[in-house]
Amino acid sequence: MPSHPTPRHSSSDPVRVTPTPVVLPEPWADSRLTVVVPTYNEAGNLPVLVSRLMALDLPWLRVVIVDDNSPDGTGEVADKLSVEFAGRVGVIHRTRKDGLGRAYVAGMTRALEEGAEYVVQMDADLSHPVGYVPQLLGTLHATNADVVIGSRYVPGGSLSEQWGLRRRLLSNWANTYVKAVLSMPVRDVTAGFKIWRASALRALDLPGIESTGYAFQVEMHYRAYRRGRKLVEIPIHFEDRVVGQSKLDGAVALEAALRPLRLRRAERARRH
Repeated sequence: MPSHPTPRHSSSDPVRVTPTPVVLPEPWADSRLTVVVPTYNEAGNLPVLVSRLMALDLPWLRVVIVDDNSPDGTGEVADKLSVEFAGRVGVIHRTRKDGLGRAYVAGMTRALEEGAEYVVQMDADLSHPVGYVPQLLGTLHATNADVVIGSRYVPGGSLSEQWGLRRRLLSNWANTYVKAVLSMPVRDVTAGFKIWRASALRALDLPGIESTGYAFQVEMHYRAYRRGRKLVEIPIHFEDRVVGQSKLDGAVALEAALRPLRLRRAERARRH
C-alpha cells in the first residue's frame, strides 16, 4: 500500500492541544452547570466555543454570554446563538465596555438567579479548551472543593508554544508577585478558567467585588481563600488566541499590580 506523507505544519501554525472530554457518571453529568463567557469583539470565536460546549455530554449545561456592546457584532452573533440553542444560551447586553470583572459579576449573578448549581468561568478566545470542562466538574464533585482552578503552573500544566518569552516572564512574575503579597497557597492565582459551587459564589459577596479588569481573578481567589473555601488546582494546557487581539492594556495592568496591595490592606483592616 502506498504510504501517505505526514502533514507538515509551518513554524507559525499554533500547536493546539484539545483533550478528549471525560465521560462523567450520570449523577455528576446531570449537574445544573452554567458557563459564563464575557465577550468584547469575539464574533469569530464565539460560535466555535458555544458549539463545542453544546456538544459536551452535559445535558443541563447552559451558557450565559455577557457582551460589552462589541463593535464587531459579537452581540448579534450571541443573539443568533441564543435562538439556535434556545433555552440553553442566554445573552446579557451591556451598553459599554466596563471591564472583565463587572461582566463576570453580571453573568454569575444571572446564573445564580436561574438556578445554576455550578458556574464555570471561561474566556471566549478559545484559549481555554472545552474538553477540560467535564474534568473541572468531576474534580469538584470528587474532591468536594468549592472552586477548581484550571492551572498552568501545577505539574502537568503548560502554555501554548505561541507564547513568547516576554509574555511567559510577565505571567510568571505576576503570579510570583501576587503570591508574595497575599500569601495564597495557589500556584496560578491569575487563572481565568475555573468552576465554582453556587454556595461558594454566594459567600463571596459578588456585588462587593471591586476589581474591574484581570485583577478580578486574584480578588475572587483571595476572597475564597480568606473565607476558608476549599480551592483545588488541576493542570491544563493554555492555548493562545487565534482570532482577535488581547484586551490587556496599561490601565488593566496597573490595576492588576495595585489590587493585591489594596486587598491585603483591606483584610488587615477587617481583622482589626
